[in-house]
Amino acid sequence: MNHRRHSAAALLTLLLLALTLPLLGGCTGVPEGIQPVSGFKVDRYLGTWHEIARLDHSFERGLEQVSAHYEPRADGGISVLNRGFDPVKGQWKEAEGRAYFISEPDIASLKVSFFGPFYGGYHVFALDPDYRWVMISGPSRDYLWILAREPQLPSPLLEELIARAREAGFSTETLIFPPPSAPPATS
Repeated sequence: MNHRRHSAAALLTLLLLALTLPLLGGCTGVPEGIQPVSGFKVDRYLGTWHEIARLDHSFERGLEQVSAHYEPRADGGISVLNRGFDPVKGQWKEAEGRAYFISEPDIASLKVSFFGPFYGGYHVFALDPDYRWVMISGPSRDYLWILAREPQLPSPLLEELIARAREAGFSTETLIFPPPSAPPATS
């Protein structure tokens, strides 16, 4: 009887692993139809970026003045420091993570982790030639960020980026524009 319990437990464990591992691997995938930027120059990308717009998600909900800072790591990866102000609590929140290229370093498709061994996709699919603004997708179209080197973008440029994101299949009508960002002026 005891042998059957161990066999059933082992079978259940294997079944759970078989079901869970593909899901974890899928968290870094690129959404269908999204093409990560090629010719990516990580040294030009490093430094501080300001969040201009994002789709809502729990880990940034309510934060303002959001920024991301990227630095090289000794192991070949990238250190990530995300920072935002919580106006309700009157305090800054920070999250430190690490990122690694999924394939070649000239393809802007990375996996990022803030929580131990769990990684999520980070895919740059639009990038200014002078590295002044960027659009990033997560592993699905539920995640979208528009970042810039400055805290705000000119309204015509922001309208253009939102239109590009809409054409790429993102729900741009639900974008959040955290202060000091502002939605584009309507004509």
